Formats: sequence, C-alpha cells, structure tokens
Amino acid sequence: MSRGTAVADRIAALDPETEFETMARLLYAYEFSWDIERALEFALFRTYAVPAISGLLSSTREFETRPRKRYDDTELILCEPMEHGLESDRGRRAIGRMNAMHDRYRIVNADMLYVLSTFVCEPIRWLDRFGRRPMTAPERRAWFLYYRGLGQRMGIADIPHDLDEMERYNVAYEAQHFRYADTNRRIGEATRDLLLGFYLPRRLVPIGRPAVHAFLDPPLRKAMGFPPAPILLRNAMWAALRIRARLLRILPLRRRPRLLTQLPRPTYPGGYEIERLGTFRSK
Repeated sequence: MSRGTAVADRIAALDPETEFETMARLLYAYEFSWDIERALEFALFRTYAVPAISGLLSSTREFETRPRKRYDDTELILCEPMEHGLESDRGRRAIGRMNAMHDRYRIVNADMLYVLSTFVCEPIRWLDRFGRRPMTAPERRAWFLYYRGLGQRMGIADIPHDLDEMERYNVAYEAQHFRYADTNRRIGEATRDLLLGFYLPRRLVPIGRPAVHAFLDPPLRKAMGFPPAPILLRNAMWAALRIRARLLRILPLRRRPRLLTQLPRPTYPGGYEIERLGTFRSK
C-alpha cells in the first residue's frame, strides 16, 4: 500500500451502520486530525453567535477568567468518548461529567441539539472547502451516527435520523437565532484571542484577529460584532489552506494517531482527572 493508505483502506472496509465509532475515531485521529480540530473550534465559535448560549457561558465567567481551562475542559470531555468509545469506562465517565455539568443550568433542548449539529456539520463543511479530500458518503454517515449516539447519551431529544435532516435543522436554527448580543462579542473575543495565542506571541494577537475573521461567514461575523476581514487577506488565507490540501495529497499520510487527550496542556501539566473537568455552580 503506497503513501500510508492502510488507514483509509481500513475505513473503507468498515460498515458505517454498525462500526461508526471506529470510523469516526480513525477520521479524527488519522485521516483529518488537524482539520477536524480546527473545524470543531469554529463549530464552538458558531454557538457563541446565539445570545441564549453566549449568555449562559458568560454567566459562568470562565471565559473572562480562565479561557484556556474552559477550552481544554471542553476538548477533553468531547475527546474521551471519541478516543475510547461511547460505552467505554472513560467515555461513560466523560459523558456523565458533561451531563452533570449541563444539569446545573437551564438549557433548552433546541439549543443542545444545535450545538450537537455543529459538531456534525462543521467538520464536513471544512473538509469540503479545505481538506485534502472531502469525507466520503459512508464517512459522513459514520460521523453523523457517532454524534447521534453521543447526543442520545446526553439526553437530547428529537435528534434527526440522517445527515440531510441534521443539516436542515442546523441552517434553519442559525437563520432564526443568530443575532448580535454583547455576550456573543465578549465570549467570541476571548475565544478568538485564545486560539490566536496558540500560534502567536501575545503582543501579536491583535494583528492576527483579521485572520480569524476571514473564516467567518457574514451572518456569523455580524452576530459576533466582528468587522469583516480585508478581501485580500481572506483570499490569501483560503488560498493557503487550499495549497496545503494539494500538498497533503502528495505527502505521506499519518501513520500514528494524533490523540488530543495526550497533547501537553499548561492547564493540566501533571495530567487531568475526568471528574474534575468542567464548570460547575451550586444549584
């Protein structure tokens, strides 16, 4: 097998109806690791354009006081079941921790379902635009079914039965609920600057902000209160990612998994305990 196609061949041999967890894990850890992580960052970004969601997040003050911990906790809680399995011990503990956290707040089902839909739709859309290849139809089905299974374990009701229905829900929800609020802007600014800080020295973060805006569509950008990026910058950023995609098509593919739970994190220099992740308040 050339260019490290063993993982892709393994994915193609799996049945998305019954082996969707394995397929999703291989997509996440091997095939599209960097792209899926970026797409899920922007997926969370989209949820901040909904005042009901940003208002709840702002009330915890975690973004203002400990944005990196809030980011790490979210990523780790979501990655535990992805890496170990929805019904694994670590997967069940992470989902239980997430459910216990959500139970402390008033979150309507429609908002929970929308957040879930972004985890499904945004990686697929990102790969369509910037990936070295799009997801195949079986991969899309597996990706959807994995998150449908996660949503069921979170107690989310009325989850669509297929990807097309999920995408329609996602688009309709955004058309109805995206609108500007000060909490959108505050949470969005904290998250934007945190993400830029992964790549830039702190003093250069303000210079990098338009680069993030270049990836925000007008409804999202307006709901966040962000200015548009210069068109030349937007075109350059998009072109750079498409050049990267072309290069990836000719470079060797990943042979070892990239597991986000294993990355070093300044928030948890000695490692973390699942039962200590998340944001809680007294009922």
